[in-house]
Amino acid sequence: MEMRDTAMEARLTEAETRISLAEDLVETLNLTVYRQQQQIDLLQRQLQHLHRQLQDGMAAVAAGERNPREEIPPHY
Repeated sequence: MEMRDTAMEARLTEAETRISLAEDLVETLNLTVYRQQQQIDLLQRQLQHLHRQLQDGMAAVAAGERNPREEIPPHY
């Protein structure tokens, strides 16, 4: 009977170890997904900002407005 208890205890210890490792892995993966979502959100905001700038620039060109930064300096 004692051998059976020892084998059962070893199996239980191994199962607990595997569960602990799986929990750590899930926590690491959750943190990775969270950070990636933050990066995606930032990139989406930057893309929206660039899109607005592009639309504003296209509207200015269509209206005939000129941006002084895009003008060629007089010495050229």
